[in-house]
Amino acid sequence: MADDEPTRAARLLDAQAKAERLFAEIEERRLVAPGQGERAVSDQVRDLANELFGTTRHWHKRIVRSGPNTLKPYRENPPDRQIGADDIVFADFGPIFEEYEADFGRTFVLGDDPVKRRLKDDLPKIFAAGQRFFGSEPDITGKRLYAEVERLATDAGWELGGWHAGHLVGEFPHEWIDGADVESYIAPGNDTPMRRTDRAGRRCQWILEIHIVDRERGFGGFYEELLDVGRSDGNAVRAVS
Repeated sequence: MADDEPTRAARLLDAQAKAERLFAEIEERRLVAPGQGERAVSDQVRDLANELFGTTRHWHKRIVRSGPNTLKPYRENPPDRQIGADDIVFADFGPIFEEYEADFGRTFVLGDDPVKRRLKDDLPKIFAAGQRFFGSEPDITGKRLYAEVERLATDAGWELGGWHAGHLVGEFPHEWIDGADVESYIAPGNDTPMRRTDRAGRRCQWILEIHIVDRERGFGGFYEELLDVGRSDGNAVRAVS
């Protein structure tokens, strides 16, 4: 039997909490380090997820990108690169926890480059502002939210790195995301309300992802997590313990 909406929301939040812990361990163990290859770090994170949670499946490809590779959008597959001492690196993982998907991304800065550090610091600010904007418009469309995220990035002095700013998420496998199905994305072509039900009658849940770049300097950063999960009455839902 499918979970009811409060349970679905709680399980999505629980999956995200585990992903957040995974990323905290990545930082604590200093897995993102100079001299490491991107693929080697990705494999270490995969093994760490298994160690911490018994997780062996990821619903999308595991991504660790550094330096100029951070300019590349999700669908590209740049060659493996060794992380440098003064690098910027982002990681994007989609582990599956008890059949629910997490999608979580963060950026790491090695060294003291002030522009890279400013970009990293701007990522959660843009995310939070986009989240507030979503909350302020009950009938918001994917097109409208994308435009606002693009404005926020531009005002901060950056450029969006991809053609969309997020997508649907849910039980594994969630409603199939087809590249041709723009209604699955926070994107310029999506004129449908984001607050709706999917073809199975379930409430649509969204990931907001912020990929910003500085093309002149040749690097970017990434930040993603759940956009908004709660009951339709606006009350908060607690993660499953």
